[in-house]
Parts: sequence; structure tokens; C-alpha cells
Amino acid sequence: MKIKRQKQAKKTISFYKYNFGFREPFQILIDGTFCQAALKNKIQIKEQMPKYLMGEVQLCTTSCALKELETLGKQLYGAKIILQRFQVRKCPHFKEPVSASECLLSMLEETNPHRYFVATQDYAVTTGLKKIPGVPLLYIILNTIVLDKPSQASLDHVQAVQLGELVSPAQHHSIRTLKEEQGIGQKDGERRGKKRKRKQSNPNPLSCLKKKKKKKKGIPTPPLKNTEQEGKRKRSRHKKRKAEAGESTAVPAAANTESSRKTET
Repeated sequence: MKIKRQKQAKKTISFYKYNFGFREPFQILIDGTFCQAALKNKIQIKEQMPKYLMGEVQLCTTSCALKELETLGKQLYGAKIILQRFQVRKCPHFKEPVSASECLLSMLEETNPHRYFVATQDYAVTTGLKKIPGVPLLYIILNTIVLDKPSQASLDHVQAVQLGELVSPAQHHSIRTLKEEQGIGQKDGERRGKKRKRKQSNPNPLSCLKKKKKKKKGIPTPPLKNTEQEGKRKRSRHKKRKAEAGESTAVPAAANTESSRKTET
């Protein structure tokens, strides 16, 4: 019977691992009813739970479950001592405590996002868990811990994912991480994910060019063609003046030569 129970537990755990993304260490939410049954049947939860689930576990509870045992009195004193040894997870009922069954169901929400196993003997909790897909249930029967088979809600959810009607938790997680990286679906355009590192690139060649001088307002710039023509004209006039001066000096020199010839004769 022990080998058969372990095979069945291994099959159920692989179902939750493959379809709902459960990983070690398994987080197990425990209430006072489970601790009372373990105390009555002389079951060591810390020793037997990892052996039965064949992996590392984290045993935890809530403050509402502890306060419920305190109010019930001395009859559940032993269960209270056992429950106090486990980790206490924060619940939304810090100021106004509620019953343990209501608190455990609120921790699971609609899709069990934190991947909790639930260990309880409370009928109200078990009926509520079977309506939520992806919640493994643990309870005690005949001095042994038993992992319940997947509920009908879990089987229907897996079938819907395989038909493409729903998105699996692993796919939903990957989509959410991609949205956070791209900054999609966040308020006021704030990115909650990590900032992307910019790649090192060469400087823009246009930014390396020299800046052009700005034209002053109100002073028109003369066209280039007119200035070139004026420069050419000035040069031609200057050459003409030099030529006329050369001719004028040449004429009196010729007259002097003629007068000198006459005197000689």
C-alpha cells in the first residue's frame, strides 16, 4: 500500500508540475485541523511530508489560523504548539482576523498564483479548493498523509488550455514579463521592469560637422555673381590707367629725340 500511494503521489505531483508550474521547494499551507489530526495519529509532519512528496518543502501557515487556535482554548493547545513552528505568511486580515478556512481560501485567490499545497481536514476548505484549478490537497486518513487526485476544475482547466481556449500559468507568466520589459499595460507610462541597457554606438557624423554662422537679421547678403563682375571691372580699369600712363611718357621722350637731332645738324 505504501508503494502504491507513493506512485499515485508521484503521478499527481508531475501533473501539477507540468500543467501548473509547481517547483521545489513546495509551499504547503497548514491549518489547525491538520495539526490536530497529525498529533492524534502521531505523525511527524516535518519528517514525513518531504518523504511523501519526494522533494523539499516549506511548511507555512497564516496569522488567522494561529489566532483561531488561541480562541478555541486548551483543547487545541498541542496543535497550536505544532503550528507555531511553521513560517507565518502575510494575509490581508492583519487588522481584522477571520476564520482559518476563509483566510486560506483568500490566500489562493482565483488561480493559486503562489503555487500552494493546502493541508487541512476542514470540509468547508476542501469543498472550496475543488472549485479552484491547480490546488493540490493534502489530508490524513488512517495514520497516513494522502495527496488527493486533481479536482475536476483542474482537469477542465488543463483540457481548455490544450484546446487553446485558455492560457496556461507558465504562458501567462511569460506574457507578463514581456509586457513589463516593453512597458505595456502600466499606469502613467511607468516601467516596472528593469531598464534596458542601450547599446554603444558611434557618434552621428552630422553632429561632428562645423556649425554654420547664423545670418544677421535685416542685412541682406549681396549675390555672388555681382561681386565677381565688379571685381573684374575694377581690375580692367586699373590696367587701362597703367597703359595710358605708359603712352603719355613715351610721347615726350620721342619729342626730345627729335629736338636733339635738329640741334646736331
